[in-house]
Amino acid sequence: MAYAYDDQNIFAKILRGEIPNKTVVETDHTLAFEDIRPQAPVHVLVIPKGAYVTYDDFAARASEAEIVDFHRVLAKVVAEAGIDAASGAGCRFISNAGEHGVQEVPHFHMHVLGGRPLGRMLDAAI
Repeated sequence: MAYAYDDQNIFAKILRGEIPNKTVVETDHTLAFEDIRPQAPVHVLVIPKGAYVTYDDFAARASEAEIVDFHRVLAKVVAEAGIDAASGAGCRFISNAGEHGVQEVPHFHMHVLGGRPLGRMLDAAI
C-alpha cells in the first residue's frame, strides 16, 4: 500500500522550523521533543525526519540508518528521562496508525510516556 504523505502536517512544519518545539534529542535522521499536551510527567514524541505516515510505512521504506537511528534515539530519551525498565520505573511506547488507531498527525511518531504508574490503559489525567 502506498501512503500519501501530507507535507503540511504539524510535524513536517516542526521539522522545517516553521513551528517551534522543545527539543530533547536531535540527530541527522530523528527528532525527539516534548509533547505540547503531556499525558504523563514524561511525554516525548520521537519522529523520523523522513516522510513516513505510520510505523509500518517507516519499517517498510526507511533506510537501515534511519531505522537504527530512530531506535537509538528512543533508547536515549528513555535513559535520559530515567524511565528505563532497568531503573525499575519503566515506560510506555505508543504509536497510533490510521483511522481505527486514532492517528491525529499523518507523520509517524512514537509517544514515550513515563514518570508515573500508567495503569493498563492510559487515561487523560496527568
